Amino acid sequence: VSTQSTGADNRIGSKFLNSSIGFGGSCFGKDLLGLIYLCRSFELHEVAEYWSQVLKINHYQKQRFSKFVVQQMFGNVSRKNIAVLGFAFKKNTGDTRESPAIDVCKFLADERANLFIYDPKVPAHKIKEDLGNPDVTCCDSAEDACTDMDALVCLTEWDEFSDKTINWERVWENARKPAFVFDGRNVLPHKRLAKLGFRVFCIGQGWIGPE
Repeated sequence: VSTQSTGADNRIGSKFLNSSIGFGGSCFGKDLLGLIYLCRSFELHEVAEYWSQVLKINHYQKQRFSKFVVQQMFGNVSRKNIAVLGFAFKKNTGDTRESPAIDVCKFLADERANLFIYDPKVPAHKIKEDLGNPDVTCCDSAEDACTDMDALVCLTEWDEFSDKTINWERVWENARKPAFVFDGRNVLPHKRLAKLGFRVFCIGQGWIGPE
């Protein structure tokens, strides 16, 4: 409700008010650090601390989401297959600088999960370079990444993840059970997935039922 009411003001807009795993990209974090520096230079220490907390909360959100995935999968993702949809810091770009997906994937890899990653624009060599892990599997399509999965984690809001190009019935048939879906960007067809039998968690909304 607060997002809708605030976004209704055209001076603000609703584009950047959605729940998610956190912001990324090379600019926003750097700009905040510059703002913090200026505030401290002018001895506006309370204001500097305020903006420092924004960066801390952004980091915390990524860690919180990653830990939640592990906790909900019975506290153990070792050798479990996790499909990762999206790696860029936002849709319609191949830019991965400061992408939240890097932090989430590193956390899951450290927990010994088998990662199968698909992003329509980020090349495989870039994904492996960012993760410092040559053992992750980079896939050619979302359905390839989801084959034989224990869980799906959506980390970038690509339009193709919300449209009808993905055969979710086939994904369900090929998934290990129980099959989890963790949508960190609020783009997947939650009701449809829940109706198929997936255990669906959507950030900002909680667990989604079929009705």
